Amino acid sequence: MDNAAQPNVLIIHTDQQSLWTLSCYGCEVIDTPNIDRIGREGARLSQFFVNSAVCTPSRGTFLTGRYPHAHGAYRNNLPLDRDEITFAEVFRRNGYDTGYAGKWHLDGMARPGWVHAERSMGFEYARFMFNRGHWKKIADTDMDDCEPTIFPYREFGDETTYPTDWLTDKTISFIRKERDKPFCFMVSIPDPHTPFQPRGPYDTMLEPLAMVVPESYGDSSAFEGFADAQSRKPDQDRLRQFKAWYYGAVKLIDDNVGRLFACLEGEGILDDTIIVFTTDHGEYMGEHGLMGKNMIYETAHRVPFLVRWPGRIAAGTDVNRVIASVDFQQTLLGLVGLEPCGREQGRDGSGLLRGESVTWEDEAFVHHPSHQWAGVYTPEHLYAVHSSGYGMLFDRERDPDQRENLFGGDGGELIREMSERVGAHFQGCDGPAAEWFSA
Repeated sequence: MDNAAQPNVLIIHTDQQSLWTLSCYGCEVIDTPNIDRIGREGARLSQFFVNSAVCTPSRGTFLTGRYPHAHGAYRNNLPLDRDEITFAEVFRRNGYDTGYAGKWHLDGMARPGWVHAERSMGFEYARFMFNRGHWKKIADTDMDDCEPTIFPYREFGDETTYPTDWLTDKTISFIRKERDKPFCFMVSIPDPHTPFQPRGPYDTMLEPLAMVVPESYGDSSAFEGFADAQSRKPDQDRLRQFKAWYYGAVKLIDDNVGRLFACLEGEGILDDTIIVFTTDHGEYMGEHGLMGKNMIYETAHRVPFLVRWPGRIAAGTDVNRVIASVDFQQTLLGLVGLEPCGREQGRDGSGLLRGESVTWEDEAFVHHPSHQWAGVYTPEHLYAVHSSGYGMLFDRERDPDQRENLFGGDGGELIREMSERVGAHFQGCDGPAAEWFSA
């Protein structure tokens, strides 16, 4: 491989960040100019879905290009199978300097669980990789060989010790290292995940009373799994406070993305670096009376994805095809021109980013083995079935807020077609849903 001709890769990965938080996707509450810049000067994917809207399985799929049952980390706090090959390992084998900082959540129950290089799955520099936790203050120690200090959740850091800022500092230090080969670095920011409150002044940047409660806040569901989650929803005043903090945390992330742009520009390598911005899943924030993720509605599954690489991806490219997180590894490697490991279950969508005419099936399959859901997103519909027999069918075009469940109604022929599609998928990938799903 000719290292001189290969781009650097910087992946900015957040935790539980909804599409509606970014102005490039229509947000009018806050402005996110730095994150928006990635898509404005590159590509914005408007139909990018995670296959599993839960931290651990989603991250495993993103890193390996394989579905949760295949990579082993099919529910939270399970480790990624040790024989899995991440995109970082592929880059490492092709002469890249690889590194990672931030939340990993693929090494079991350990908390914080600082992940050392022998368990970092291809990310050679792993000094600031931790398994899980959402602290508000992390500080370096005086000795290089000691792990950083974490503080109780009630203590908040400043612009040097709050995790979003602190991890950005670590990313900048990695970028500035002297090297004679390209790098692949992933920074995994643990915000805006709960607990939502960010450091000041971002915690008071927005007035809670100005926050809008979703129209579906009072909706009820016939499915008892949703009813249990709805019983824990906050009252509207508390919800407005959560939402104000959530937006504030995103604004802080955006300011730090600006710092990363400034660093790359200062090093003279901005246009030689592929920048990706995405997240592991979204947050309902009161929609359908729900908080968090874990359910099947679109807000948890359809997430932001922006990528910038001048000269290879035309500025202002808007990709409206359905692409899933299982497709990420092959798409990234295809964009760079590296051979995948051959175990991937996703597809190479790099041609879509380059504006090429390619054969592509618009579908993203829902894999939720721990809660026993199986389904598919298409441009027109969401179809999903639980092992209990409860089903969901929504018209994404006519009913974007997913408030009218058509399952069992007038959609008989459509249900049959969607059921056959989902059944064939799970049979083909040997997914656990094949045991109970009946087309």
